[in-house]
Amino acid sequence: MALRCVIVDDSPDFLRSARALLEQEGLRVVGVASTSEAALRHVAELRPDVTLLDVDLGPTSGFELARRLTDAPDIDPGHVILISVHAEVDLLDLLEASPAIGFVGKLALSAAAIEALVADARGGDGVAT
Repeated sequence: MALRCVIVDDSPDFLRSARALLEQEGLRVVGVASTSEAALRHVAELRPDVTLLDVDLGPTSGFELARRLTDAPDIDPGHVILISVHAEVDLLDLLEASPAIGFVGKLALSAAAIEALVADARGGDGVAT
């Protein structure tokens, strides 16, 4: 079964492009959000397998939102993966301190990259639910 994901980014163009790409590659994008508030609502309602969060989310940090999503007792964001146009090396300290299972650069975004991070988080079983 294809992974169900929510994409959170403040760029409408990126949301459209990422959704089209990931759906073409076999993921089910069940929702998109452009603000923290919308992300909290959508993720609580949709209960995705994966939540993709931009680290630069307008006035809010994606790192802050990742913590809010994972700490909320009534929200299950699935696996949180941070995305950005910034290089991973520039964000290492913040990424390591975050509850996210990993990071994917926006230029490298693909279903395969997401599935690999999820498989690693599940202990390498490779099973997508």
